[in-house]
Amino acid sequence: MVTASVGSVRLATWNVNSIKQRVPRLLPWLDQRQPDIVCLQETKLADEALSDLLGEQFVSRGYEYATHGEVQWNGVAILSRVGLDDVVQGVTGAPGFPNPEARAVSATCGGVRVHSVYVPNGRVPGSDHYQYKLDWLAALALQLRSGPDDAVVCGDMNIAPTDEDVFDPEAYIGQTHVTAPEREALAQLQSLGLRDVVRDRWPGKRVFTYWDYRAGMFHQDLGMRIDLVLATAPVAERVRAAWVDRQARKGSGPSDHAPVIVDLDEAPDGDIGPVVPPPSAPATRRVTLPQSRRR
Repeated sequence: MVTASVGSVRLATWNVNSIKQRVPRLLPWLDQRQPDIVCLQETKLADEALSDLLGEQFVSRGYEYATHGEVQWNGVAILSRVGLDDVVQGVTGAPGFPNPEARAVSATCGGVRVHSVYVPNGRVPGSDHYQYKLDWLAALALQLRSGPDDAVVCGDMNIAPTDEDVFDPEAYIGQTHVTAPEREALAQLQSLGLRDVVRDRWPGKRVFTYWDYRAGMFHQDLGMRIDLVLATAPVAERVRAAWVDRQARKGSGPSDHAPVIVDLDEAPDGDIGPVVPPPSAPATRRVTLPQSRRR
């Protein structure tokens, strides 16, 4: 069954970096921001454990949910208040490392095919994990090629699309997330007709979604924009606001990622952004990059 298209929708994506640890932040955030569709990454819980932990909380808030998880690592989910049909776990033909990992789940929500993805990190350029990342992205592109006209790919892509999506390109020389093959793999996804809705709405602006926990990176706004919402033209044309919820990265016990929020058809908070609230004093000095993330 395919759900008929609905009216205005608030869509969000958030790498929560362990949903169990993030419960005290996630539930109040759902109540405050009232998203209709939520894509989550790095849940780090098996499906049954996640359902036991949060199933009643989600249902009481009007959400259906689909998960694809595993113990300790990875894991993705979709929450929806506008229908949740034709759920598919994983990516057809995607490689494992060495076994298949829980990195993608998709469903039709309000007439839109929604993909929640957690792309492999790549670890070190030229490594086996780096090749795994490229091969996984190629499999995702192949699956999307045969998808419907109304679709969004949301999640932690572990790729900064361009140099303007990192605080200092020179700091990332020799690191993953910024290499030419990774960016080309992302460009191949976008060549299928997927538009980067945040960058489309805020060209040239300083916009990050991830800040390392260490070295005061967040408070100095030394981050990367690696959490993306990629939308086909029919969905992108409905965008009325697209912004990073930096407030959710502040305070006690946050994820190292901030949610990205996209409003379709109507913008309840107005056309705000690109980052809410904006950083007070972004650092301009050269800094040493902390050790890379490794999943």
